[in-house]
Amino acid sequence: MSGKRFLDFKEEVKEALEQNRPVVALESTIIAHGMPYPENLEIAQEVENIIRRYGVVPATIAVIEGKIKIGLAKEELELLATSKKVLKASRRDLSIIIARGLTASTTVAATMVVAHLAGIQVFVTGGIGGAHRGAEKTFDISADLQELAKTPVVVVCAGAKAILDLSLTLEYLETMGVPIIGFKTDEFPAFYSRESGLKVHYMVNDEKEGVKVIKTQWSLGLKGGLVIANPIPEKFALPKDYMDRVIEEALGKAEKVGIKGKELTPFLLNKINELSEGKSLKANIELVKNNALVGAKIALELEK
Repeated sequence: MSGKRFLDFKEEVKEALEQNRPVVALESTIIAHGMPYPENLEIAQEVENIIRRYGVVPATIAVIEGKIKIGLAKEELELLATSKKVLKASRRDLSIIIARGLTASTTVAATMVVAHLAGIQVFVTGGIGGAHRGAEKTFDISADLQELAKTPVVVVCAGAKAILDLSLTLEYLETMGVPIIGFKTDEFPAFYSRESGLKVHYMVNDEKEGVKVIKTQWSLGLKGGLVIANPIPEKFALPKDYMDRVIEEALGKAEKVGIKGKELTPFLLNKINELSEGKSLKANIELVKNNALVGAKIALELEK
């Protein structure tokens, strides 16, 4: 692919891909725009370490001064975690940011694009984007959903971000033909909470069963990715009714000050953390770590 000329591989990632060893992609928006410092840097490093403990190579993805980095050095992680000048790149932004030599974190959609370009099949994140509340009128729908419909990457997540309209998000994904696979659950997780009241399309009981579905999908020539919906561990989960109240209050504050578009999700995550007295941040950290564990095991199984 000609687009590969824009990729700058970290040596350990390059070697792993050349030797057909398992690699897991990680997004960087969670570092630059999803969590406060120093927790954002700590979790970025810890997630990479979790993946390495399973013999899998982590590849955190970002754009640094116009170069798409596949795997980040320590100082690059620190830059993303501390700089206020880091932009946020989805699919639509990549060409502009690269052409202008800018620095940006990558969203789920952009990370999927880059992971596929780099030859990485498994991607771990916290939660995917989706249809925002009221999207049936505003059409405020994340590019993540279209990306899932066309880019063959496995996305391990704790469902979609709880600030979204989860029912509408699932309807959209169903229309686009994206399989939603519950990992040891028949219910779509609601990010901070294990339950949403919404069923997944299918459930798998372990990584081996999940990989069998993944390989079958791609062997059939069906385009697009798959969502592995992995609920937050029970001991770290927050009650759904409690989080619903917190999210409603945060949404009200966003509407009051007129926050929209790209700025909405970071604003809401910050406000939810504030209103929950830090409980949501702790849950977010634990669910990402849990997704890293499952993603590493899936990547190992895929390489067999």
